[in-house]
Amino acid sequence: MTDHQETARVVSATRDIAAPADKIFELIADPAQQPRWDGNDNLAEATAGQRVRALGAVFTMTNTSGNVRENHVVEYDEGRRLAWTPAEPGQPAPGHLWRWELEPAGPARTRVTHTYDWSRLTDERRLDRARSTTADKLRASLDRLAALAEGE
Repeated sequence: MTDHQETARVVSATRDIAAPADKIFELIADPAQQPRWDGNDNLAEATAGQRVRALGAVFTMTNTSGNVRENHVVEYDEGRRLAWTPAEPGQPAPGHLWRWELEPAGPARTRVTHTYDWSRLTDERRLDRARSTTADKLRASLDRLAALAEGE
């Protein structure tokens, strides 16, 4: 695989949000809040009470197609970083990852980077959907997240 092909399988977007990192992280780390800011229009609902608090946690989410996904937390630093790999219930993760990184940029400002990494995705059925997840869609999530964090 060439470097260009590999790079195309990792997309990200960054935005400064006028809110403290802990407030933004709360919206990301609580799966029940995620459909409120999902710019991919892929997340339908998650049961309340699944707030992520540790590496290795698993939270479930129902997507807009009605499918349930178990999301395995593979990176975690409270208030700073959260990443998970989705999988069908009871199945191994097919190799894609969602990551959020928060970096304080002032007393009430945070630089937020949202990344979708499908460089290890092996499930052929998921490739078209993965390709359709562009930086613009990640930016839409950031914009919705900003509206929530700055407005609350």
